[in-house]
Amino acid sequence: MNKYDSIIIGAGAAGLMCAYTIAGHNKKVALLDHSHKLAEKIRISGGGRCNFTNLYTKPECYISENPHFCISALSRYTPQHFCELLNKYNIPYHEKTLGQLFCNNKSEDIINLLDFLCTSKHVKRSMGVTVNNVEQTSSGFRLSTTAGDFYAETLIIATGGLSIPQIGATGFGYNIARQFGIPVIPPKPALVPLTLESDILSMFATMAGTSFFSSVSVNNINFQENSLLTHRGLSGPAILQISSYWNSGDSITIDMLPHTRLDSNELHKDRLHSSNLHSNKLLSNFLREFFSERLSASICQMLQINKSLNQLSKKEISKISNFIHSLIIKPSGTLGYKKAEVTKGGVNTQLLSSKTMAAKNIEGLFFIGEVVDVTGWLGGYNLQWAWASAYAAGNSI
Repeated sequence: MNKYDSIIIGAGAAGLMCAYTIAGHNKKVALLDHSHKLAEKIRISGGGRCNFTNLYTKPECYISENPHFCISALSRYTPQHFCELLNKYNIPYHEKTLGQLFCNNKSEDIINLLDFLCTSKHVKRSMGVTVNNVEQTSSGFRLSTTAGDFYAETLIIATGGLSIPQIGATGFGYNIARQFGIPVIPPKPALVPLTLESDILSMFATMAGTSFFSSVSVNNINFQENSLLTHRGLSGPAILQISSYWNSGDSITIDMLPHTRLDSNELHKDRLHSSNLHSNKLLSNFLREFFSERLSASICQMLQINKSLNQLSKKEISKISNFIHSLIIKPSGTLGYKKAEVTKGGVNTQLLSSKTMAAKNIEGLFFIGEVVDVTGWLGGYNLQWAWASAYAAGNSI
């Protein structure tokens, strides 16, 4: 009989970490996944180098209907704890920017480590297994699967969200929550490129493929990172970050030059000093001091202004300044789950214990990782939540 102390559904970051943690307490653990490939989301993260955590992790970097929920787990398993694990097994890594830690080699370093840790603790892993039914019994749970029936005292759901369905993401975890009377905050794509209507896209056609450092705002939230104009709309780190706070119908404001103010004084300074040799500098050449040659030319083309600085009228200067510092764009939508790095929303944390990740209304049932209504910023925060929530559940079990 397939009888275990704990069964975990989902062999991703949270599932592997939780399996290793529970098995480390001499528990018999089974890890099931409908995919034949192990931890595909880890494999593709960070461009294949796995941005596995962020040194600046704090609760404020997470979105949830219950913003205090993540505090306990994050405080008990920090980025330093995961780094200690990598150091112990001599896995090299480095900080890229903004506290983002990446593997020096490839994401397989993390996958292979977690695989080794689970194997060393005798975790029984079954891949390519579909769970057809889950029911609560007097002694725990019975799972009917394509590999037979499994029994366990505790059941941990680590199935992730709806993002990147091409690698197997489904709403299985949400269905289990609803089955046991736990509400789900409506999921939506997050950390995802934004799309634009065709008429707006045509206006920005000359700027497609250009990127720039920016300050992007929506609903009193602001991020300063690179933005990228694409043939579909808007992308880049700043846009992905702001997408988690964007709602349909909202307009976003982009400051294309947040650290330098191009106003009347800046653009007219040569006019005030007529003897200055730069007084005849074209606007496009002037903008090249701040942007790429292509982006500078595109801005001038869109504004239909490219004359010498000393010929600019106050109205033209205002038009230039407003375009660069207060570019207001109303996205039409997002590129959806196929391009979303994570899923916002999920299992309602009001019915989960913040210390153990256990369901308050069903004994022995736990939810961890992305399936829970806790969504991190771009830059390693979501994998840190996977480690932390898995550790919290694993140790409580």
